[in-house]
Amino acid sequence: MIKLSFSNNKKTTIVRVAGELDLVAADQFRNEIDAAMEKNCSDNIIMNLNGVRFIDSSGLGVILGRYKKIKMRGGKMALVSAPVQVKRILELSGVLNIASSYETEDEALQAM
Repeated sequence: MIKLSFSNNKKTTIVRVAGELDLVAADQFRNEIDAAMEKNCSDNIIMNLNGVRFIDSSGLGVILGRYKKIKMRGGKMALVSAPVQVKRILELSGVLNIASSYETEDEALQAM
């Protein structure tokens, strides 16, 4: 089960994620983020992962897919407040080599 909430700041969509980013949640995660990005004509996306308890390859795939979409628009992606175990998986998978990581949403917004 996954819970997503969205807000916007100029051309940046901020998504706050809670729950498990796994195969079961991947389609919902992808569809809701894509819909929010289209609705808001977002150039950038910030994913606040503070509430994520678990992430697998399906969740990583959705994050990478959103990264590719944003890059094609010339935008940026930032990951915020990932718990230690989730951040470790992001590091091992190479996601943090392409997406910036910040402690707070404000820091990420300033970098956009």
